[in-house]
Parts: sequence; structure tokens; C-alpha cells
Amino acid sequence: MKEGIKALAEVVNQLHDLLIMLSNDLLGLSLTDKDLHFWIMGFIGIGAFFVVFIITKWLSRLPFGVTMIAFLYTMTFMFVLVFAIEIQQAITNRGNMEFADAVIGLWGFFALFLIYAALGLIALGAKILHKRYINKNTDIEM
Repeated sequence: MKEGIKALAEVVNQLHDLLIMLSNDLLGLSLTDKDLHFWIMGFIGIGAFFVVFIITKWLSRLPFGVTMIAFLYTMTFMFVLVFAIEIQQAITNRGNMEFADAVIGLWGFFALFLIYAALGLIALGAKILHKRYINKNTDIEM
């Protein structure tokens, strides 16, 4: 995993140098490193916002849409958290930085979420059956 992060960092560094060269040498914009970060991260952020906005607006209209939105947000948080912990382990040399550790941590979240979803479906089924039973008994008494 450490090698993968180093390779990814090298790709980002090469892209960074290319963007500086393009903006300053070819376009003559004289952008500083901070200017480049402002514009690139700004465009990435606003693009991501519009994609997320469209997806969450669509999901919110579905029967379990808010639950799906909460799941996606939590899953995103968990991805950031498990990889931050693995990177922290590499920086501090406290534990081994392994991709498998991150994956198994995410599986823990998925397993517990599936238990939650199953319990929710059982409760929903019980509620539906209860309503049918009450309606059936109400019809008989009349």
C-alpha cells in the first residue's frame, strides 16, 4: 500500500508540474502554487458538488432515499477514515500499513450495516403484517 501511495503521489506531482508549466509558460498566467490549488480544487469541488447534488436529489425521492444518502455519506467517511489510519500507521511506524487492513475495516462496516438493514426490513414486514391483521379484524367486526 505504501508503494501505491508513493506512485499516486508521483503522478499527482507530475500533473502538478505540468499544470504549472501550462499555466505559466504557455498561457502566461503567472500562477503561484496557491493560485493553482485555488482554481483546480475549486473546479474539482464544484464539479463534485453538482454530481453529489443531482444524485442525492434523485435518491431523496425514493422510499428509502434518506437511508441511502446516509449510507453513502457514512461509507465515504469510512473510506477516508480507514485510509487515514493506515497512512498514520505508516508515518508513525505503529502497526503495518496494509491495504487488506483497510478493506477488512470497511467489511466490518458493511456487515453491521447489513444487520441493521435486515432488522429494519423485519420491522417493516412486521408493521405491514400488523396493519393487515388490524384491517382484517376491523372488517370482520363490521
